[in-house]
Amino acid sequence: MKYFIMILQIGILFLFNYIGEFIQNFFSLRIPGSLIGMLLLFILLILKIVPLAWIQSGVDFLLKDIPFFFIPVTVGVIEYLSFFYGKGSLTILLVMISTFMVIGISGIVTNFFLKKEVTSHE
Repeated sequence: MKYFIMILQIGILFLFNYIGEFIQNFFSLRIPGSLIGMLLLFILLILKIVPLAWIQSGVDFLLKDIPFFFIPVTVGVIEYLSFFYGKGSLTILLVMISTFMVIGISGIVTNFFLKKEVTSHE
């Protein structure tokens, strides 16, 4: 029963992905449909229209195995190493800087919401 619920929750995540793809295609937007779907899910979670419990174990399962999702990207980059010999090395620097910025901003936002959650429970 546990695995059925997890599959159902992952299905809900895919549903939001497909809704985002539909919105992108229907309105001919340049924003990726998967991003639209995740923003829609985020808004519904913030407004508590969709309870977190509906997707929690499915999300936990996917996040546990997230390093495996980066293996194809790494292999793809290795195939095009010749690109990085010239000015492509600047791309590596930009990727590293942007990664550290994302990590830092994510940490700040997470701390903000955790402090907000602690003060709301007191």
